Amino acid sequence: MKSRFFGTAVVGLVGAIVGSFSMMLYASTHFANVAGPNNTPPAVSAAPLLSGGTSDQDRIVSAVKRVQPAVVAIDVTINGTRVVPADPFAQFFGGGPSAGRLQRFHAQASGSGFVYGRNGLIVTNAHVVPVGTTDVEVVFANGDRKKATVYSRNPAADLALVRVSNYAKLPAPIELGDSDKLAAGQWAIAVGEPFELKQSVSVGVVSGFNRDETIGGDGEEARQFKGLLQTSAPINPGNSGGPLVDIEGRLIGVNQSTANPQAGAQGIGFAIPVNIMKQQVAMLEKNPGQTLDANSTGTGIPYIGVALQGLDDNVRAQINYAGKTGVVVSGVYQGTPADKAGLQAGDVITSIDGKAVNSPDELTKAIHNLKPGQTVAMQVFSAGIKKLVSVKIGEAPPGFGQPQQQQQDPNAQP
Repeated sequence: MKSRFFGTAVVGLVGAIVGSFSMMLYASTHFANVAGPNNTPPAVSAAPLLSGGTSDQDRIVSAVKRVQPAVVAIDVTINGTRVVPADPFAQFFGGGPSAGRLQRFHAQASGSGFVYGRNGLIVTNAHVVPVGTTDVEVVFANGDRKKATVYSRNPAADLALVRVSNYAKLPAPIELGDSDKLAAGQWAIAVGEPFELKQSVSVGVVSGFNRDETIGGDGEEARQFKGLLQTSAPINPGNSGGPLVDIEGRLIGVNQSTANPQAGAQGIGFAIPVNIMKQQVAMLEKNPGQTLDANSTGTGIPYIGVALQGLDDNVRAQINYAGKTGVVVSGVYQGTPADKAGLQAGDVITSIDGKAVNSPDELTKAIHNLKPGQTVAMQVFSAGIKKLVSVKIGEAPPGFGQPQQQQQDPNAQP
């Protein structure tokens, strides 16, 4: 009995030793990374992202790689003219007649854009290719430089089309997204050429919607744009016209401007929502060679082409006018309806179609209540003589700059 028990115990002990050795051998080959004297505890991984485990950073990098070939730099040469108002009362001090004049200027500028169509059309901001642009060169991501032309512009929407012809290596257009489906806080990626630094990227989020912002410069009239997309992605000079894309590389806006840095604002950029861009670019495509407004019909703004100034005792003495009512013409732009009607700086307009006017605002409102093509009768005091002048109302040209002395009061330029 004892020998049987002893034999069973020996067999059990041998089995235990063999089993333990086998487990140690298995562990040494299958659990090499477990904690131990020469090992650290294994890291605990977070739950995978919904995008198949890819991080947001990886998706941003992927989105940039996807759109970069279609992003271009646009270098322009501007040989244009700008209206320069003369001294409003120079003629009374031996300076000759005081009419607005055209001054030639030359400038170099650059901005961004992106391939929109396989026919060579490229979208950018209208202020990137302002009035007077004579030469356009598009620089592609691969370094190729190609001459281009301004296909059409819409300063009222700050959008333009530039076209490159016969370029066999034209990149694929950027995929268009839907700005109506955006949510505050989602990623926004701006790609462009800020300060002529090629293919730069800035990242932020969609910050807000339906923003109104007044933007102007480079010879263009200051305009208020409505319904803009706000983003924290920095939009620097040169980014204008480039794409603002989502984390999938789909276009959500066209980079336009940043808030006034002098006001201390940072991280406040503005873009034209892609859905607005779709509508405007569709109209631009149908009107090659044209400068349009938001309705593709011209500005529709009544206009005669004068700068105005209110009456005071000093002005009355200078022009020898004793009347109590009227508005002084301080400048007349060449080739405008006022110029063709014979109005001159120093004239006093006392009434329009029999209705007295007593301030620049009153005259401006009277003009704006008319329609281009209408003819009005103005009672005018000119060089000591009262006369009746017929003026045919014109249409304000797109992008027409404001007179220097009237910039604080845009209504004073009918």
